[in-house]
Amino acid sequence: MAIRKIRTDGDPILRKVSRRVDVFDWRLWQLLDDMKETMQKENGVGLAAVQVGVLRRIVVVDTGEKILELMNPEIVEQSGSYCDIEGCLSFPGVYGMVERPTKVTVRAQDRNGEFFEFTGEGVIAKAFCHETEHLDGKLFVDRVDHIMSQQEINDYLDKKPQDKSSAQE
Repeated sequence: MAIRKIRTDGDPILRKVSRRVDVFDWRLWQLLDDMKETMQKENGVGLAAVQVGVLRRIVVVDTGEKILELMNPEIVEQSGSYCDIEGCLSFPGVYGMVERPTKVTVRAQDRNGEFFEFTGEGVIAKAFCHETEHLDGKLFVDRVDHIMSQQEINDYLDKKPQDKSSAQE
């Protein structure tokens, strides 16, 4: 496994649309392992392949219990709505309030190409939305009214019970 370089604000690859995964082989498995290690090193909740410079529809998400590997993910159901602070590993230190569904079901393929569905709530639902948007070249900074100052972030976090929901996606 290896730590991959995370592409950051201004890198044009972040605005590109990722291509489907059609080959499920050792190269994919290596990329998945590298993405998981990179995400964990950076204390992220999710990471899309485009963020490490690979234009494939691949996402990893840390549910707190396990790390999901999602190839060709599609959101098939969503419900509820809430607004919460959000950040991104590709935009270090940048945060804003984003409205997301409270519950999301994603359909994807695993590392062997087998289809599965997974339903997540709260921070996991947020990560599914955030990461699948990355695959279409859409960024969370496009969804915020304004970038929060450090004082606004501190005030918000002081009022909110601490959990992983303010982690970077």
